[in-house]
Amino acid sequence: MKNFKPYTSTRRHAVLTNKEHVWKGSSEKSLTKKYNAKAGRNNSGRITSRHRGGGHKKKYRIIDFKRKKIDTPASVIHIEYDPIRTAHIALIEYEDKTKSYIIAPDKLKIGDKVQSGEKVDIRVGNSMPLKNIPVGTVVHNVEMKPGKGGQIARSAGSSVNLLAIDSGKAIVKLNSGEIKNLDDNCFATVGTVSNLENKNIKIGSAGRKRWLGFRPKVRGVAMNPVDHPHGGGEGRTSGGRHPSTPWGKPTKGYKTRKNKRTDKTIIRSRRRNK
Repeated sequence: MKNFKPYTSTRRHAVLTNKEHVWKGSSEKSLTKKYNAKAGRNNSGRITSRHRGGGHKKKYRIIDFKRKKIDTPASVIHIEYDPIRTAHIALIEYEDKTKSYIIAPDKLKIGDKVQSGEKVDIRVGNSMPLKNIPVGTVVHNVEMKPGKGGQIARSAGSSVNLLAIDSGKAIVKLNSGEIKNLDDNCFATVGTVSNLENKNIKIGSAGRKRWLGFRPKVRGVAMNPVDHPHGGGEGRTSGGRHPSTPWGKPTKGYKTRKNKRTDKTIIRSRRRNK
């Protein structure tokens, strides 16, 4: 982590990650495209995540989540910063000179060899089906459906623990404590996602938060009754009711998960009483 001399009050509290090992140059142009900021809106244009907007202009790096270039070794050229995600990314070059971006695992270094295939070495950065990975191995970028590309454990410091292989199914445990039952033909990459210290970052200033695309939040108790269920009252109040959203839905423990399609993959929920 990186601390600063307190020459301003915001610098006193800022704690950022050290990026000395991260490539200082620009991204690979052939793997970069325009990124349109959506400011928390869904495909209908409606705001579904409040307090988003502004922020610095970004470019999107095209990440290879599928790793389908089978049995072709590749060398790591750079470890790079990605403004879209918390994890670092690695630029790799295959023997046929094609380049690709992958999610960089922890302890992956420049010059290391990575490979994807049915039967490759159990080494950090290598990708293979879950059925060919020893039980107890820590993996990331795990597919939920064979051939769809990695969807689980892609953010900084995340990983999945392979618990068992049985009758064509792989049982994995997520960081949240949830245990899932996946097809053992799903690909996964060995290792933990890089940038483990990301969780210890302290932004330090409101301005830096704005650069990241986050707008200010106003507490419900500071609003009027017409604006929020916590609003109004004489003097300062603490809300006077169970914490809720501006639309009256309870928060802090209220179940919001409504994905019946993937419910069948869950053996044990992260909510122990579910």
